[in-house]
Amino acid sequence: MAEQLAETPLHALHVGLGARMVPFAGYDMPVQYPSGILKEHLHTRAAAGLFDVSHMGQVELWPASGDVADVARALERLVPADILSLAPGRQRYSFFTDANGGILDDLMVTNGGDHLLLVVNAARKAHDLAHLQAGLDGVEVVPLERGLIALQGSTAEAALAELNSDVRGMRFMDVRALDLGGMPAVVSRSGYTGEDGFEISLAERDTADVAQRLLGFPGVLPVGLGARDSLRLEAGLCLWGHDIDETTTPVEAALEWAIPPARRSGGDRAGGFPGAEVILGQIASGAARRRVGLLPEGRAPMREGIELFAEAEGGASAGRVTSGGFGPSLDAPLAMGYVPMELAAPGTRLYGQLRGRMLPATVTKLPFVRPGYRRK
Repeated sequence: MAEQLAETPLHALHVGLGARMVPFAGYDMPVQYPSGILKEHLHTRAAAGLFDVSHMGQVELWPASGDVADVARALERLVPADILSLAPGRQRYSFFTDANGGILDDLMVTNGGDHLLLVVNAARKAHDLAHLQAGLDGVEVVPLERGLIALQGSTAEAALAELNSDVRGMRFMDVRALDLGGMPAVVSRSGYTGEDGFEISLAERDTADVAQRLLGFPGVLPVGLGARDSLRLEAGLCLWGHDIDETTTPVEAALEWAIPPARRSGGDRAGGFPGAEVILGQIASGAARRRVGLLPEGRAPMREGIELFAEAEGGASAGRVTSGGFGPSLDAPLAMGYVPMELAAPGTRLYGQLRGRMLPATVTKLPFVRPGYRRK
């Protein structure tokens, strides 16, 4: 029996725009539009792309005490971030960890003033909701049925400012409640492409209206899952279930930057999250392996699952590719994967086994493209 796929509030719009629809995380989602993945990718870098991310999970956490600090303290028992110092109107990246230091999911956390707002991955919504309900005391966990769209690219601000000029005053990781052409929305300024951009959470009934208005502005093009993946790969960003999962720790994944001093050994609130002993031990002493960027030679992409070797002759596996493809902005293939620490230095030459041949690849720093975030 075929899987019954859920539909986002923009489903009819996607079909009307001629999108090729595919199953993704239980939803019928657009993988590309008639313009094609290559044009969608490059257009996002040059101007602005509009993405439907309504399949992702949105969850509010409300304190029974009425004090948002109590929710922050409770959430810090599940994540290694400093939530207590997160100012109202700001958001922060973090991850749920397990007792072994593995990553159960990564997420964004916003301080809404009197509550916290979380955005989690689509494939992990049910898991994360149960995890929150089981792990938080004195907190009301409220899943939201709302639309979520992302406007990304160098001209994203100019387009969104047509609906509310207040967005011009926002900087990277700011979050504001704004009126967009008469429709209330919660707008954040971050993104999954490496470009400046915004995420817009709003009532399902208003989602298509706002999306159509944005698409009516010059320079805004609809973008599907295909280009979303190549954009995030160029930005060196992780995809849960591929680059990070329960078998990878934040230190192995090169994400220890998201664990602040307050939660590290010697900090004001050191540890106290699942897997703290493992993760803090790796911060202090190092992990055995590391997520790295890879630039294959030639034009053939190294895709997920390809084994990596230290020698052209093969031998024992030295790791594997977790994400890979062609980077339109670089006009070259690129990949990410895990290798032992002794092979993780930029400039290290490795070999990927591709269709019976050993393809050379060079370890490189991440990200592959310079971020365009608005930090000032």
